[in-house]
Amino acid sequence: MKDFKGKTAVVTGAASGIGRGIARTLARAGMNLALADIEAAPLDEVRREIEALGAKALALVTDVSDRAQVQRLATAVEQEFGALHIAINNAGVSMHGEPAEAIEPRNWDWIVGVNVMGVVHGIQAFLPLLKKHGGEAHIVNTASIGGLQVNPNWYTSAYSMTKYAVVALSEALENELGGTRIGVSVLCPAAVDTAIYRSARNRPERFGGAASRPQEMFMKELLAEGWPPDRVGARLLDAIRAGEFFVFTHSAPRAWIERRHARIMEAFDRAAAWERKAP
Repeated sequence: MKDFKGKTAVVTGAASGIGRGIARTLARAGMNLALADIEAAPLDEVRREIEALGAKALALVTDVSDRAQVQRLATAVEQEFGALHIAINNAGVSMHGEPAEAIEPRNWDWIVGVNVMGVVHGIQAFLPLLKKHGGEAHIVNTASIGGLQVNPNWYTSAYSMTKYAVVALSEALENELGGTRIGVSVLCPAAVDTAIYRSARNRPERFGGAASRPQEMFMKELLAEGWPPDRVGARLLDAIRAGEFFVFTHSAPRAWIERRHARIMEAFDRAAAWERKAP
């Protein structure tokens, strides 16, 4: 997809961080924006920003872990703009600094509900609209560099598990949409200057309500040194134009991924050696 002007995109998790940067970038490219987030006041701020850039904007408070709310968003997009051309399933939460055995069941439900089912809900709600107009379209699912490797120092079991799932889901979706005019990308950013470490402030009541997670505060300084969100938006826009599937922000993590893949290849070598000597 190369022509953006006058077309429409929906961005979840648009009130802050990467989602906000993507929304501003797409608005500068001439797109109309449907903005969704669980936080009302910041979402309205983004709507005003987008309109100040000369784009039309719709803002709707949405909890992506709730299938009905995502479907309501899709209905509102079609009613407001008629057609949808880009869907960015970006909303996500973090859960770092805690070993798997210590994570409460409601926190497992929450992170899976947002990071995995939020993407599933977006695909099922937005993909019919992308198909409906019959033209070029694109769907982006935000994973993480943590969806391709596990940092050994940060206790990322829950977060990485969900982001691995987003990568696999995106690969499957690309296969399913092969031969159509709908492109698929999975965005795998490394450090970006966001407040994702404060995700629990927006945890819905059915998952235990708002909370603070001091064990995640170590991320504050790490992320502050990361990319500005608008740079991620610019990177993604170029990737959509080029039809990239894996969209990386930073080149430095290449060594991390190579180490993981080398370990996998070594395991195949051991399997082959066992086959040769097996009875």
